[in-house]
Amino acid sequence: MANEETKDFNAMLRDSKDMPKFQIITDEKSIKKYGGNRMYFAPPIDYDRIMKLVPFGKLLTVGAIREYFARQNGADFTEPITAGIFVSIAAWASFQRTEDKTPYWRTLKANGELNPKYPGGTKAQKEMLEKEGHTIIQKGRTNLRYYVKDYEHALFVLTAENICQTCMHNK
Repeated sequence: MANEETKDFNAMLRDSKDMPKFQIITDEKSIKKYGGNRMYFAPPIDYDRIMKLVPFGKLLTVGAIREYFARQNGADFTEPITAGIFVSIAAWASFQRTEDKTPYWRTLKANGELNPKYPGGTKAQKEMLEKEGHTIIQKGRTNLRYYVKDYEHALFVLTAENICQTCMHNK
């Protein structure tokens, strides 16, 4: 995304874009890659809702959110491109709000990678995660990437049960 300071990300977050919806894909390569042909599209606000549930010190991946949405909605998979975009929208929307913040820095890319598209980039996300006790490691020589060390040990598991318990606890 570009020109983030001129965009109203909270309006984008509330724009459902006619989602949720399903699409049947026919591309054999994609069907093989994703394990089926029934693709789910979740609206942006749903990503924000799930990201808000992650408690201090815990982590989540975009892939885990996608798997949860697919499971809950009887789909083979959740569309990956919009998922990445909507997670970024949720992060920027939270950054623009003074209240009702979403702890977006706890949502990681695949393999525990930090997200350079979040407000402040990987530097800001690194600082927030280190405040919560996580260790950040750098990989690469020219194309530097940052990861949470042993992120698997701090994952927040998305199940219908723990989401309901977390929702009740936050009320």
